[in-house]
Amino acid sequence: MKLLIVGYGRMGRLVEELARADGIEVAGRVDVDNADGDWPAADVAVDFSIASAVPHTLTRLAATKTAVVIGTTGWRSEEAAMRRLAGEAGIGVVAAPNFSIGVNVFGLLVAEAARLMAAQPGFGAWLHEAHHAAKVDAPSGTALTLLDAMRAAGFDRSIDVSSTRAGMIPGTHTVGFDSSADTIELIHRARDRSGFARGALVAARWIVGRCGWYSMQDVLRAGPGREP
Repeated sequence: MKLLIVGYGRMGRLVEELARADGIEVAGRVDVDNADGDWPAADVAVDFSIASAVPHTLTRLAATKTAVVIGTTGWRSEEAAMRRLAGEAGIGVVAAPNFSIGVNVFGLLVAEAARLMAAQPGFGAWLHEAHHAAKVDAPSGTALTLLDAMRAAGFDRSIDVSSTRAGMIPGTHTVGFDSSADTIELIHRARDRSGFARGALVAARWIVGRCGWYSMQDVLRAGPGREP
């Protein structure tokens, strides 16, 4: 598998490091200084760039029928157009606000808890996320995905959502349910960014040879070599 890295910040560098350690060939890197030039041919690209670059990136990759894993966040308003573009090109895309295997399993647990709590009117709900001070989008893409999952599971009452940006916090997401008698909290804490990069490489291997638009939970549900 030939891998193209789009965006060469902290996540891009970590993806490259782990890819090389796993024996994956890195075909090249695309960053702000060479984005308008020729891009190396690859089987799949992993994009950890910036939100405003995603439409340009997907357009370039669609033109060469290159599969892509998108870990960049903050571009949800462009998603419908990007889905159409990928569909017309017939490429495979895995897009997720968080590629950590742990946080995606956490999302499945949160959805199930919300489904059970939907029938318990005595419980209110909240969602809090904390990230490093340099993270721009708040709430985070992961928090918004968790919120969507709770809604889709049938929890239609108010869910208070809040954010913290401070220091170097890699990422903490808390979903809580509270009644007059007790409190339930589900928490995912990232120790470092390696989980995000490893999950992106799992998704990159899986999407090669597939067509369609998928989430990381689709990848985990399907498993290697199976359709979701």
